[in-house]
Amino acid sequence: MTKEEWYFINSGTHDASYNMALDECLLRWHSEGEIPPVLRFYTWEPATMSVGYFQKVDGKIHIENVKKHGFDFVRRLTGGRAVLHDHELTYSVVVSEDHPKMPKTVTEAYRVITKGLLEGYRNLGIEAELAVPEGKLQQTGSAVCFDEPSWYELVIDDKKAAGSAQTRKQGVILQHGSVPISMDDDLLFDLFEYPSEEVRTRAKEKFKGKAISMESYLGREFSFDEVEKAFYKGFEEGLDVKLVPYQLTEDQEQEVLNLAKEKYQSDEWNFSFK
Repeated sequence: MTKEEWYFINSGTHDASYNMALDECLLRWHSEGEIPPVLRFYTWEPATMSVGYFQKVDGKIHIENVKKHGFDFVRRLTGGRAVLHDHELTYSVVVSEDHPKMPKTVTEAYRVITKGLLEGYRNLGIEAELAVPEGKLQQTGSAVCFDEPSWYELVIDDKKAAGSAQTRKQGVILQHGSVPISMDDDLLFDLFEYPSEEVRTRAKEKFKGKAISMESYLGREFSFDEVEKAFYKGFEEGLDVKLVPYQLTEDQEQEVLNLAKEKYQSDEWNFSFK
């Protein structure tokens, strides 16, 4: 039986505004029937602090320290909490809500899409699992994405290994997420506001038992090429699709650049929920 073909876009390294604009454009193009479902891989330069669509900034994100470290700052189209995109593989999946493989509920759609991540980790020799929290999810009130797993996110030894967020617009699901290769806890916690250094230190110590990267788990370094190949194969296996490489047209590229400038570089968007 012939497998369904999805586009695969490896957009390489770009700044925050471009990365978020391209995800939004892919959602719109798929909604308008211009492109089939898409898997995209990308990275960030400079490293970027992204916040969820509804996340407040004041009293939560230490913007001065974000700038001090030379990082970008951007608000995502999706929900969830703050993520530092640094030494990681970032993915996005764009697919219709009416796709026969996509469940109607957000959590069940997470389960289906996250199978690609699960297989990717296994291809690297890492036995990751899907998080299925018992009872009601605990809410710590933390602004840090990796502080606790949500339903069907990836965990290794009960520690959160990947953070994903989802939105549904124009009949299309956009899910994107962060797959850390390594993680600098000290740097991460320097980017959040705390009442005192004592509180920051306590939060950081608690965090160390809640999150994990692939390098810290296996105790070795990974090349980006190795990680990318593992997750490319993982998404093909997990979603049972054939990925077909795709390059943006000149018109599509210009559309992304325009949206990046008009929306994702603007304080009006990035600080819309202060």
